[in-house]
Amino acid sequence: MAILSCPLPRPATDRILLAHGGGGRLTNQLIESVFLSAFSNSALESRHDGAVLSASGTRLAMTTDTYVVQPLIFPGGTIGDLAVNGTVNDLAMCGARPLALSAGFVLEEGLAMEILHTVVAAMREAARVANVPIVTGDTKVVDKGKGDGIFLNTTGIGVVVAPKPVGPESVRPGDAVLVSGDLGAHGITILSVRDGLEFEGPVSSDTAPLWAPVQALFEAGIEVHCLRDLTRGGLSSALNEIASVARVRITVEETLIPVSDVVRGACELLGLDPFYVANEGRFVIFVPESDAGHALEILRSQSVSAGAAQAGTVHEDRSGIVTVRSRIGGHRVLDMLSGEQLPRIC
Repeated sequence: MAILSCPLPRPATDRILLAHGGGGRLTNQLIESVFLSAFSNSALESRHDGAVLSASGTRLAMTTDTYVVQPLIFPGGTIGDLAVNGTVNDLAMCGARPLALSAGFVLEEGLAMEILHTVVAAMREAARVANVPIVTGDTKVVDKGKGDGIFLNTTGIGVVVAPKPVGPESVRPGDAVLVSGDLGAHGITILSVRDGLEFEGPVSSDTAPLWAPVQALFEAGIEVHCLRDLTRGGLSSALNEIASVARVRITVEETLIPVSDVVRGACELLGLDPFYVANEGRFVIFVPESDAGHALEILRSQSVSAGAAQAGTVHEDRSGIVTVRSRIGGHRVLDMLSGEQLPRIC
């Protein structure tokens, strides 16, 4: 029959997955079923924030990310500095000092030059603060209504300075779980501007480069096992990804994890969980329990991680689950999000 020769339409859920991916279970399924199966190699299989490669005896890290945040300019940042900081941070999570960045702009026809100048100036300043040059790039223009202002891709390369491999596969039972500061500010900031919401106090994005505290940990001789920035999907997604790869159980204490009063109140009002809300200047660190106190001292000496706290522990349990002990003493599974709480936040 002729109808059999026509391709059947894909289920609507496939289109939803592609539209809303980012930091949750659906995104992981997309990565595993489409991208890992097509491009499988040892660097991708590590499921880290970047790839660690070897070139003439030098260990290099490489990462890339595309930014589609709306609005383009928000309290505490713009899409420009968000892109620079995000790429620098992905390199830092690989234990790498950033060397250089590329920048690829997709600009919508009719974009106000004032906005473009603001974004580019923010990128320049962020690159200066992070001490990393933007050395190459590309610009494309798409028809009006097809680009939503600016889409921005940044790729970074760096030199790995970590003395030992840093990644989920290095996490061990008995490790302490540290977080570098209060959670959720970036996601709540974007939501407040996008929807015109006002909370009990001002809230601003936490976007910032994280190489300085990471470098300080290495220079102090801390045995860093794993680093992960808490972007899309927040703390919960990061811990679940690490527990799954390391095949361990991770427990955290709700009372030990810093969340500002403004963010906590906003989450309660909106029915959000701060453990799932995105951050752009926070990361989680896994170190041996014996190094935890010293590591916290070092982190707290850096302005970007001054609010660091020990949040939990790694256990010998191959279940790969994450649990949280609540303020009233109960335990619940901190699962991976099935979707994404706040789309278009980076």
